[in-house]
Amino acid sequence: MIPQVFFPEVQNNFGFGCMRLPMKNGSVDTAVFSKMIERFFEAGFTYFDTAHGYLGGRSETAIRECLTSKYPRDSYTLTNKLTTSYFNKESDIRPLFESQLKACGVDYFDFYLMHAQSAELYEKFQKCRAYETAMELKAEGKIRHFGISFHDTADVLERILTEHPEIELVQIQFNYADYEDPAVQSRACYEVCRKYGKPVVVMEPVKGGSLIDLPPQAQDILDGLHGGSNASYAIRFAASFEGVMMVLSGMSDMEQMEDNIGFMKHFQPLSETEFQAVAMVREAFRAQNLVPCTACRYCSDGCPKNISIPDLFSCLNTQKKFGGWNAGYYYKNVYTVNNGKASECVKCGKCEAICPQHLPIRELLQKVAAEFEQ
Repeated sequence: MIPQVFFPEVQNNFGFGCMRLPMKNGSVDTAVFSKMIERFFEAGFTYFDTAHGYLGGRSETAIRECLTSKYPRDSYTLTNKLTTSYFNKESDIRPLFESQLKACGVDYFDFYLMHAQSAELYEKFQKCRAYETAMELKAEGKIRHFGISFHDTADVLERILTEHPEIELVQIQFNYADYEDPAVQSRACYEVCRKYGKPVVVMEPVKGGSLIDLPPQAQDILDGLHGGSNASYAIRFAASFEGVMMVLSGMSDMEQMEDNIGFMKHFQPLSETEFQAVAMVREAFRAQNLVPCTACRYCSDGCPKNISIPDLFSCLNTQKKFGGWNAGYYYKNVYTVNNGKASECVKCGKCEAICPQHLPIRELLQKVAAEFEQ
């Protein structure tokens, strides 16, 4: 195993993921976000993660308004990403990068990641010399460290790390629900990172909130521990593995912030009993055959029928977990009033091509239609 590199600017193992910020009237609630940042700093945490596409560009500008314009540059660590939907050729990358610096109000990024690498997207990054351009930006001091975020199988990750040894860290989806999942391959991807000595940044430790709202039988298991919140077990699970440099949490209100700080400020790895409990929760999830959607919304952003796909999957999961009338009401009276119904899917496949979870979305939408449109 190759020795792992660590970064002196990273002082702890908990970061603020800025994809699910507090919102008000369609915009980031900067008053709440500012208070959350202040509390985050008070607790000793300094790492922030964003991307150009998060919240339609509003994540970056909110970071400028609430973070970078108020605090010294050396008091925080800021990660941004190069997202494939915003460039089509090599000459597009530098102007995009400069626009990101401007949007965030900084002169450099501490970490800059090639975003959401998969076998298909990697080919585009290669064709456009994105990795080479990023290394040029690093040589110019506009990037301090270079890495990737990743959504594919372990063999694809191994190929990328073999072909690009200059990669300094890897951001992967890693949580107890996906740990042995054959589609996401969290464990296998983590093991590839360890093999190549790459520090791991964890995204989706609570799987888009799916590990907060548990089925009753799963909730009973965690309640039996007589300990912390559901989020605490999920985030501490991810942070308990050797080589995990950072665990990101997409906090959208102060209550979530306080809960996360409560168990990460004086972090303790999961005990053996707690590891066994989350393994039992994982099996309880599998038994219900829930749709493992994280609500990243990459799919719905480009849907030609404007179907709010994650919300419809949430309705289906709620129906499976709890039954009753509530999920059907939300399907008919909330999520399909101004958006397309599941049955209106034209099966173009755009959603499946971009889905980080590799879900058979077209097939699943048929199941949603069968459940709620009879």
